[in-house]
Amino acid sequence: MTIEAIVAASAAGATGAAAATAGVYSASTATRTPSQTLDSEAFMKLLVTQLKNQDPSSPMDSNQMISQTTQLSMMEKLTALSTTSDESFSLQMRIAAASLVGQNVTYTDASGTSVTGVASAVSYAGSVPQVTVGGVSVKLDAISGVTTPATTTTPAPATTTA
Repeated sequence: MTIEAIVAASAAGATGAAAATAGVYSASTATRTPSQTLDSEAFMKLLVTQLKNQDPSSPMDSNQMISQTTQLSMMEKLTALSTTSDESFSLQMRIAAASLVGQNVTYTDASGTSVTGVASAVSYAGSVPQVTVGGVSVKLDAISGVTTPATTTTPAPATTTA
């Protein structure tokens, strides 16, 4: 029985050894809520079930075993890459929010009016950083524009040298 057949049997609601033999040796109809993802633990359970239930006169092809082990390794690496990517994006949002402090920012409020003010603080409490603009907390992704505040230069007092 292939991994695909075991996955199909597992998704249909069979569990454990019943997943590998559903409809062949028993009429077990144990039900469960199927998982929407196939993590490494589930993959290994399927592989072990496949090995336990293989025909002794026709064992699994070693090339197929290597292929499935490679698939598991690739899945683990892709999961790690996804996690790293999510963490990197979160860090980028935090850096972007922090760089807004002291800048003029524009956002659209709940009534649809465009509001401009100076960003004075940043909160990282939620999944999206909140920027405080004129006493109002605004999500980073709601900010539509950024400008550098105009600086007024005060002329230095004149000094006389004797």
